[in-house]
Amino acid sequence: MVRRQSAPRPEFEAAAIYKYPEHLRPFLDALPSVPGVYLFHGDSDAMPLYIGKSVNIRSRVLSHLRTADEAAMLRQSRRITWICTAGEIGALLLEARLIKEQQPLFNKRLRRNRQLCALQLRGQNVDVVYARDVDFSHAANLFGLFANRRAALQALQTLADEQKLCYGLLGLEPLSRGRACFRSALKRCAGACCGKESPDQHATRLLDSLEKLRVVCWPWKNAIALKESRPGMTQYHIINNWLWLGAVDSLDNVSTLVQTPAGFDHDGYKILCKPLISGTCEIIDLSPDALMNSR
Repeated sequence: MVRRQSAPRPEFEAAAIYKYPEHLRPFLDALPSVPGVYLFHGDSDAMPLYIGKSVNIRSRVLSHLRTADEAAMLRQSRRITWICTAGEIGALLLEARLIKEQQPLFNKRLRRNRQLCALQLRGQNVDVVYARDVDFSHAANLFGLFANRRAALQALQTLADEQKLCYGLLGLEPLSRGRACFRSALKRCAGACCGKESPDQHATRLLDSLEKLRVVCWPWKNAIALKESRPGMTQYHIINNWLWLGAVDSLDNVSTLVQTPAGFDHDGYKILCKPLISGTCEIIDLSPDALMNSR
């Protein structure tokens, strides 16, 4: 007896049940066309449904309302609020902080990571170190920022495969003294484990391959202010050890923020490293001597 195969069930399509969220129209007229963060709220006042950022709040929120894939979130939304910023950097920093603090239901990224780790090069050895144990703002020879140990080791393995580095010397697999590793026989290792390549050559190639992942140490001795402006609004972002301490509209109001303990922040580093190191932003030294001389 031949059984008929049932026809495949049609995949769920959000567009099939999408309905324009008319109940949110009262909030649309007041949406500003400036940079900032916006929040979709449900019935709960304690936890937003979604937090986002944009250089144009109005345009971005309106695009959400026309997106069928977000039908579930839109049906649960009851109101929309927003916070304006002086620019995109402020919007990115505020979004990252609010998501970590409020844990919105529909945000899947930028959540707090308690296992943040990196690869640290010590001589010719590579170790996985954790932000809870090592000051990532100042530690030397840190490479990559990873969510967990497995991701860090996987990145190291990928580099080893690309550069024919020795798994044994990197600690990725056991290595018997005086014997070549298994990958050497397959010509996937350049032979540092059996004398075909010197340890120094292997170490140099390892450092060169890691360089693109280097974590930049905090370049200042103290906190700094990054000035961001647009017509009608100026903010000074107070930053120390890659941690955004907050924003003020005048440097006369920085004393409390500058004294706040500042540990390394993954999201702050990703957002701030390029604009701060590139020299494209106006940066003000907030060391005690600099503040005294500016007054």
